[in-house]
Amino acid sequence: MSTFQNNQPVKLTKTVVDKAPIPDSGQSFIRDSLLKGFGLRITSTGTKSFIVEKRINGRVKRQTIGRFGELTTEEGRRHAQHLLGQIAIGRDPIAERRKKKAQTTTLEQAFEAFKQARKSLKPKTLRDYSRCMDREFANWKRKPITEITKHMVSRKHRELGESSGEAQANLAFRFLRGLLNFAKHTYEDGNGHSILPDNPVEILNHTRAWYKIDRRRTVIKPYQLADWYKAVQNLKAPGKRISSGVIADFLTFVLFTGLRFSEAAELKWSNVDLRDKTLTIPDPKNRIPFTLPLSNYVEAILLERHKLAMNDFVFPDRDGISHLVEPRKQILHVREESGIYFTVHDLRRTYITIAEILDISPYKLKRLLNHKAESVTEGYIISDAERLREPVQKIADFIVDATSASIPSQQLINGIGE
Repeated sequence: MSTFQNNQPVKLTKTVVDKAPIPDSGQSFIRDSLLKGFGLRITSTGTKSFIVEKRINGRVKRQTIGRFGELTTEEGRRHAQHLLGQIAIGRDPIAERRKKKAQTTTLEQAFEAFKQARKSLKPKTLRDYSRCMDREFANWKRKPITEITKHMVSRKHRELGESSGEAQANLAFRFLRGLLNFAKHTYEDGNGHSILPDNPVEILNHTRAWYKIDRRRTVIKPYQLADWYKAVQNLKAPGKRISSGVIADFLTFVLFTGLRFSEAAELKWSNVDLRDKTLTIPDPKNRIPFTLPLSNYVEAILLERHKLAMNDFVFPDRDGISHLVEPRKQILHVREESGIYFTVHDLRRTYITIAEILDISPYKLKRLLNHKAESVTEGYIISDAERLREPVQKIADFIVDATSASIPSQQLINGIGE
């Protein structure tokens, strides 16, 4: 009869452990006949570890003692006997060990677990979070999360506001609040209780210490558009780098579409349909893909860019490998030449403002900007690109008139079909 038949307890010895069969999948157990609660766990990868298991407060709890080879069977049995003795006098060494391990989890380890759990995070969001860890919380990375106190949060938030700016301080601690909320519901002691009963960042709510940041409302006013457009087009002047021409087209494109920086910069030719005269943003900020019709001016920009295509991105970087990154130097040049301070996102706000000036309906404006529906009724309305073509062209005509931009010729517009 096999030593391991019917899962009957056997005396664990070196020979027994050596001969213990490897399961095809999962794990199997051999219990010791000399010491109840002592056993051997074998995994499908061939790992053999000594364990102790015992019913505590109505629940069977199991703890690994050590691997066979690192411990002999007699050493494993002695460790198990010690743990079982502690349980007999009312202690729960398994829970205590788990609690100790959880309580030593560092902020950096919690962040790694957070990234593994949140696989749907956008690359930019992940970069921003990583930057916060490496910059704002560099001195806290190896600190156990249970040692981060309310006092530390209040002091560091105030220090960051003074050194890095109030907006950055708020941004960093909103990230930390989310990370610690994740840890609060992830790390537990052996009894299933959170090791973080309270999130220390909540002190900023209770003391009303969050900095009040007024939302930016800067736009390029209609009477400024001509000077701005002229300065942008001068990036294409003879002697300028080819990359400056890409940036000129990019800035103009954003103004005429109202797209976010990342949506425009990461736009691929595979998501542009020049025959249907539409472009599609497959993975925008709100995760709802949307299709936007092209005005005649935007169509002309894309036709020209298509002739100069270097890779699959409509607006390639200087090396022609990836997409355009924020063109700070060229934006600074346009600011200085035009006398108009602006950011790329200001172009989106300008687009919205022009739409409101033209009395574009709130519903169509939301669709153009791909904002989520706020009511059940809006959610039932299906809007295709053709319904948005008229307001898109209306906004483009306004910008063309304000900038005195050359209206694309019909020959250029029809060029793709020739």
